[in-house]
Parts: sequence; structure tokens; C-alpha cells
Amino acid sequence: MKKIKSAISLALVLGMSVLATACGSSSAPNTAANPTEKAGSAASDLKAGIVLTTSGRGDKSFNDSAIAGLDRAKEELGVEYKEVQPKEASEIEKSIENLANAGYDIIFTVGFNTATALSNVAPNYPDIKFVIIDHNFGDDFQDNLKSLVFKEEEGSFLAGVLAAEKSETNIVGFVGGMESPLIQKFEVGFQAGVKATKPDAEVLIQYVSSDASGFNNPSRAKEITLNMISKNADVIYHAAGGSGQGMLDAANEKGILAIGVDSNQNWVKPGTVIASMLKRVDNAVFDVVKAELEGTLEMGTVQVYGLDTNGVSLTDLTELSAEETNGISEDDQKKIKDLKATISDDTKAKIEDFRTQIIEGKLAVPSVRQ
Repeated sequence: MKKIKSAISLALVLGMSVLATACGSSSAPNTAANPTEKAGSAASDLKAGIVLTTSGRGDKSFNDSAIAGLDRAKEELGVEYKEVQPKEASEIEKSIENLANAGYDIIFTVGFNTATALSNVAPNYPDIKFVIIDHNFGDDFQDNLKSLVFKEEEGSFLAGVLAAEKSETNIVGFVGGMESPLIQKFEVGFQAGVKATKPDAEVLIQYVSSDASGFNNPSRAKEITLNMISKNADVIYHAAGGSGQGMLDAANEKGILAIGVDSNQNWVKPGTVIASMLKRVDNAVFDVVKAELEGTLEMGTVQVYGLDTNGVSLTDLTELSAEETNGISEDDQKKIKDLKATISDDTKAKIEDFRTQIIEGKLAVPSVRQ
């Protein structure tokens, strides 16, 4: 029920009414899932493919957000798509190649760890457009590659402000998935937000793993979280993909506050998750498909999404959103709303002031460890 509800919630917030049911398999990427049927106001001949991380659909986070963008493209633009989920990182390159051989016009890959595989495959298919989420090729761009990257540090800064404001022990925590430059952006931004609000606050930081398995190990994330709670951390933020479920479980069990990431996770543990740092991968994916259909998609470039473009943001701190109402019991809705009500007007004003400063360039949020 939770997986179904997650996908429906993500789709509804984008104004959709149809849920795609395609699913992938690394053992047979070209046949394990039937492409979604054309739908929406107008059918399109464009075929889109996407290679997910090994966490796959149902992570209530990064992959689900990417899929939501293609669901929207299916509903509004009539674009068919197919998703593939490699079981191991070693299968990523073959998964991309199989989609290319099957004649998909535009292929998305999710995560920085797909960069090497994509660089190997793309030159062999100059007529196919490849779009990677969360990696900037820099000087190594090829004409048929495009990067979608986010200023995770900006949204995480606001999450840090909220965590500091809500902490009663003056100790908060951050649980990362894979220790990498990308996830460190979440960490560094979060810590900066905490310190800008309460300079004397302590931030506990720990990662699940040094490799990609850190995004799919909820039991380890739960263990880390319980250890932080034993050290009096009372608000914990995660950027751990599928592992984040373990953090949310531990926070719920111990009665502390959690901050979700990527997708709206407030409904996952009603009354525990006070907010989520949204990373609008869904919007970015949809924008790319729309631009391709309009003939305006620029390849060989990087597209950056920050607070100024609503590419990152906190979930609404006052009102319930579609994800927090559709398919959720009235009791759980009340828990979510009651938790939002504990955020003071002063805290909301402080978060909005920091947000404005960042957008206007008056406050530069660090993205790397000092």
C-alpha cells in the first residue's frame, strides 16, 4: 500500500490522474517492462527510457521523483516511456546500451554513478540524446549528452535552519547514503543552516557507506540513527535514498523529529517527519521531454536547478499538500497538520528571510567541506 500510495501521491501533486505501471529488470532490460501506452491530450512518437538506481521504483525518494516526471510527460504530452532497474552497478552500462539498441529517442540515467557508463555508450549512438541526473560532465561534454544538476546545499540550508529551530537538545543529525561529493552538498548545506541559526549547536554526521550500497541499506541507516538519538540528537535529516526509510523508522520509534528528502516524505511517518527538502527531479525530467518535443532542447550543456528556479525547496510548513491528503487517513492527516502547527511564525519568517537572501545572492551557501 505504501509504494502504491507514494507513486500516486507524487503523480497527483503534478496534477495527474493516471499512474504508469511500467517496471524494469536488469536481466532483460528490453522486455521486462512494456512501454507505457500513449495517453494525454496528444499522442507523441517520442520514446523515452530511464535507467534507475539500484534502489529502484518505490524508494519514496529520488527514483520515484524521476518517474513522476515521466508519468507527467505521459499524461500531458502523450510520451511513452520505459524504465529499467539494474540490480547491480555493473549492469548500468548494459542497461543503457539495451535501451539505445531498442530505439529509444531520449534516455535518462539517474545518479552520478552512471556517468562512466554513459560516457562509454553515448559516442556509439550519436542520434540518441542522453540525459544524466546529478552529474556535470564539465569539459568532457559530448554533443548528445545533457546534465541536470541541483543546488542541494541551498535546500539543505533551509532544512538546517528548521532543524536548529526545532531542536530542544541543541544536537541534530545528518545521515548520508554514499559518502561522495554530491551527498556532501546536502551535509554541508544542512550544517551551514544549523550554524547560521544556532552557532553553538552540534551536528552529528554519519554515512551509511562509501559506495552506492549506502542508498539501499535501511537497516544500517536505522542503526546509525539510533546511535545519534542515544547521543541526544532530537532532529535528524537524511540524504540516503532508499536507506532513508531506516532513519524515518528509528525517528518514529524514538519519538524525535525527522526531515525527509527528494520527494515529500511527510506522509511516510505522519507526526514524525516535520518537513522534506524537495529536489524537483520530476520537474527537471518533464522540462527536458517538453523541450525535446518543442525542438528547443539544448544538448552538450548543464542545466542547474536551485532555490531561484524552485528546483529545491522545503515542503509547505503550514498547509497540507496533495501528497499529505490523498490516500491518507484523516487521523494521519491530523498528525501531519498538528506537527506543522508546532512551527512558529517566527521560525517560518526566519526560513523565508534566509531563502530570500540566498535567491538574491546576499548569502552564499557552501557546497563543499571547508
